[in-house]
Amino acid sequence: LHLGAVSRKDQPDLYNLLENLCISRGLPTPTLRIIESPSLNAYASGLHTGRYSVTVTRGLMERLDRAEMEAVLGHELTHIINKDVRTMVIASIFAGIISVLAELLFRGLFYVRPGRGKDNKNAGPLILIGLAIAAVGTVLAVLIRLSLSRTREYVADAGAVELTKNPDAMISALRKIDGHSTLQAPDEVRGMFLDNQDRGSGLDALFSTHPPIEKRIAALIQFAGGIDNGPWGDLEAAPAPGTAVPSTPSTSVPIS
Repeated sequence: LHLGAVSRKDQPDLYNLLENLCISRGLPTPTLRIIESPSLNAYASGLHTGRYSVTVTRGLMERLDRAEMEAVLGHELTHIINKDVRTMVIASIFAGIISVLAELLFRGLFYVRPGRGKDNKNAGPLILIGLAIAAVGTVLAVLIRLSLSRTREYVADAGAVELTKNPDAMISALRKIDGHSTLQAPDEVRGMFLDNQDRGSGLDALFSTHPPIEKRIAALIQFAGGIDNGPWGDLEAAPAPGTAVPSTPSTSVPIS
């Protein structure tokens, strides 16, 4: 994704929404970026203060009303507050270390040169055990990292409610985004998206970076007292008059 930053002059209403949320928490305002795409998505990035940014798609700006956009910005700002990008980088490093250790164990057993007789007969089972340990270790490392990623999304949804005091807006934003969030990007960026759910179930869900939208909405209803009006029938309809975030042409560069 090739993006350019936008200023208060470029997008005053959107910038003010983000800035006001930051002021409420005593935080510097991160860089605001826009992707010229009709998809409905957003993400936060950066590892430390001065490098943080919040990116939203043009489609998100056009389809969400002001309260919903504020909820989405609150979600992404929570990722920044909780340093989730750094957390996931560390989790990926540990997952990689576990995978390497498992592979080294397997290679050590595979290349062992047993003696004759009984020791030679034990070589086969040892190799199989090493292979099993390597496979299980690698899979567990990946599952733990993905489980952490899904948990961070629930926490960010809750953080958005804490910042905006409006669980209904977060729920309705998720409803609008559901099924319309597809955006081509590298895997490491997709993992940071507001929604990266492939609608898998069972084993597929275990290997997803994000929980299903339905589960996120259910959590907001149960723990934040939100109200769900159900799936939106006409996503193409514009937000109600006076509720949309006014948008001006962006200085961002389209996706290449």
